[in-house]
Amino acid sequence: MKVLVLGLGNELLSDDAVGILTVRRLSEELKGQADFAESAVCGLALLDYFIGYDKAIIIDAIKTSQNPPGTVMSLDAEHIPPVAAPSPHYAGLPELLAISMELKIDFPQEIRIFALEVNDLHTIGGAITPAVVNGMGELVKVVARQLREWNMAYA
Repeated sequence: MKVLVLGLGNELLSDDAVGILTVRRLSEELKGQADFAESAVCGLALLDYFIGYDKAIIIDAIKTSQNPPGTVMSLDAEHIPPVAAPSPHYAGLPELLAISMELKIDFPQEIRIFALEVNDLHTIGGAITPAVVNGMGELVKVVARQLREWNMAYA
């Protein structure tokens, strides 16, 4: 089984760096359990990352203002609504899944999204806020647990 762990975000935008920083930490702690990648791109530009993988985990920042910053959220790809235009992402995961099916691309059959509720997505050059730094530890544990479950299922 081939697994991708993809951290999304922008290191220049305060808490938006959480996906990238978390995947870096995971790649050191869980070397050999999955392929790890990071990206600042969005929308259809992400398509190439997923090709050839059986399963994938996406790690990203989220700001719902419904949870305290640092809260880990687990989302299933099929429950993510299509992106409403206009959007800075232009296309989202539902559109990527639809395109991969239409083009018969070798795309992961299971995608899990782990997002961390953040506080500040806009401060250029700002540090990650303390609540988000604290939440990253739990995020690492949740992703590691998911990888263990998948690896045990295929052992």
